[in-house]
Amino acid sequence: MTQSTDGRADVLWFLPTHGDGRYLGSEEGARAVTLDYLRQIAQASDDLGYYGVLLPTGRSCEDSWIVASALVPLTKRLRYLVAVRPGLMEPSAAARMASTLDRISDGRLLINVVTGGDPVELRGDGVFLDHDARYAVTDEFLAIWRGLMRGDTVSFEGRHLRAENGRLIYPPVQAPYPPLYFGGSSPAGIAVAAEHCDVYLTWGEPPEAVAEKIAAAREAADRKGKTFSYGIRLHVIVRETEAEAWDAAERLISRLDDATIARAQETLKRQDSVGQNRMMALHGGSRDKLVVSPNLWAGVGLVRGGAGTALVGSADQVADRMKEYIDLGIDRFILSGYPHLEEAYRFAELVFPKLPLRATTGPAVRDRGPVGEVMANDIVPLRRVAAH
Repeated sequence: MTQSTDGRADVLWFLPTHGDGRYLGSEEGARAVTLDYLRQIAQASDDLGYYGVLLPTGRSCEDSWIVASALVPLTKRLRYLVAVRPGLMEPSAAARMASTLDRISDGRLLINVVTGGDPVELRGDGVFLDHDARYAVTDEFLAIWRGLMRGDTVSFEGRHLRAENGRLIYPPVQAPYPPLYFGGSSPAGIAVAAEHCDVYLTWGEPPEAVAEKIAAAREAADRKGKTFSYGIRLHVIVRETEAEAWDAAERLISRLDDATIARAQETLKRQDSVGQNRMMALHGGSRDKLVVSPNLWAGVGLVRGGAGTALVGSADQVADRMKEYIDLGIDRFILSGYPHLEEAYRFAELVFPKLPLRATTGPAVRDRGPVGEVMANDIVPLRRVAAH
């Protein structure tokens, strides 16, 4: 499968299956992970017109496949970006799961290939391979998985994985299979992406760093005769004014003390993920180095692994920064904000109208009458027109 950019983008939101709240590192204003709460976010995202939602994976999260399966029947258009975990799952089982979820969702499944970057967590899951060996497993896993999903009878013998006359009886809705998203900053990761995947992902680094990563991924893809789409994973803190946005950013980390930050940073240092190391290098664990590029703030990464940066600013500023990434080739944004329910509304209402969005992102066309409160029993609210 090949993808290309057209100067427009899709926007995905995030289901916080590892917890949510108004402050990082505090039970104050925190929310339990319940199906009812996740349903509210999923249905809001669906109604607001987000292209899809990412479900995180790992031992700190509820299982992404089960959560997605529970929410699919409760939404209409929303796609679900769900992780396959080479090394933790057999490719045949992962193929059957993916095909079934794609079928029952009527083609709304997206696949996030997650190799994993925390050796301590991985050893707890029974994976004792080093960094490059894990990517070698991912390569073999995807060779088998893709063949099965295409409808091939698969016989494969690799260094780590083996299959003999494997078959998938029930095919997925999407041909040849749901799109494969993949993030890997190391040479081994980029090589696997170029061999197998459709969308190359990066965490939210400054534009010049993202441009370098895209160039490396594009060069690897060119050698394989394919074209990527490019996605970026970011948090967002958007308000009607820049001052309000920066105040909200400071409030988000206002309950964090230095001891909590130090503990989190020590835990994150054990990872052998190149992408995680790049995230940590942006701030160095210090509150004094959090603005790493115009409107790009690394405060979330003080205590959170993975995506650690947020776009902070007014709607115009956030939209302008996103357009800079679009100009680099990014055509899908995977966003989140604390708390996720309210921020899903805030971002869609403030920023969607200012972005060059594909038809696959944005509210469905409605002919049901006015949107918003009719004033004085007579005056219909003005309609906003999306950017072109």
